[in-house]
Amino acid sequence: MPQISVNQLFSDKGEKLGLTWVAGKGGGAKLLTSDTVQKLSLALIGYLNFVHPNRVQVLGCAEMDYLRSLTPEALNQSVNNLFSTELAAIIIANGETVPQLLKEAAERTLTPLFTSHEQSPDMMNILRHYLAQVLAESTVRHGVFMEVQGMGVLITGDSAVGKSELALELITRGHRLVADDVVEFYQISPDTLEGRCPEMLQDFLEVRGLGVLNIRALFGEDSIKLKKNLRLIVHLEKLTEKTMSQDRLQINAFSQQILDTAIPEVRIPVAAGRNIAVLVEVAARNHILQLRGINSTQQFIERHDRMMAEDKYAN
Repeated sequence: MPQISVNQLFSDKGEKLGLTWVAGKGGGAKLLTSDTVQKLSLALIGYLNFVHPNRVQVLGCAEMDYLRSLTPEALNQSVNNLFSTELAAIIIANGETVPQLLKEAAERTLTPLFTSHEQSPDMMNILRHYLAQVLAESTVRHGVFMEVQGMGVLITGDSAVGKSELALELITRGHRLVADDVVEFYQISPDTLEGRCPEMLQDFLEVRGLGVLNIRALFGEDSIKLKKNLRLIVHLEKLTEKTMSQDRLQINAFSQQILDTAIPEVRIPVAAGRNIAVLVEVAARNHILQLRGINSTQQFIERHDRMMAEDKYAN
């Protein structure tokens, strides 16, 4: 299960958010996990909420004004109730002064307490995006992941079918490499998969006969993309009698399920004399058209049916 500690959050985003750790430093090992997002009564991050507390509570001007309006008895009760929940951290934004009562409760319960001069809405947007990235469910797929025509395309197929050679040709045509051989996919939203390359393999492409190539060094910075959302899978398969007899109109579309998302799949038979790089480029362009509601196959079928009907009535 993906998880991140408060220590890691502070290390990654503390400087950008201008965070100062003022109390509860003994609680840095507290964890934020992906299953927190699934609990309806426990949001991952949000403004001060005494009824359904968030794992990370953010206090802005309005929240601090509310706390200052409470009587000492009511404030003490509210703070005790707040720190008795599954808190991971509290952030006081907008440069607000930290009440001594909050500091004491944070130290007593070992709950990290931060301050920042950043505006609370901006801070929450940054934190939500960051946590969505690091806590996303993930999986690994074998293939070559590229940006083709500005779209994330995963090239798959059996060993020695020509995936790396195809990727190399696409790179020479101006497209960009994300990952070769091992691709990590993260479910960053209900319908979005983000593909990334493991750090050890970044920039490298292995091609039979040439060995391991440093694509960034060979083709420049523009030949590499660090991450990309997956939109299309291109599966390479050797040309056989079976593939020859497949539906050439592609009326029944293929797809592949990765985590919670169904990704459209195009299957391209590989044979001598076929320019696979051009076919992949056109497959990407055609998928972009389909996303805009333009289906060439359906247009052809409708035209065919219309002309057949006209001939029937003419006779």
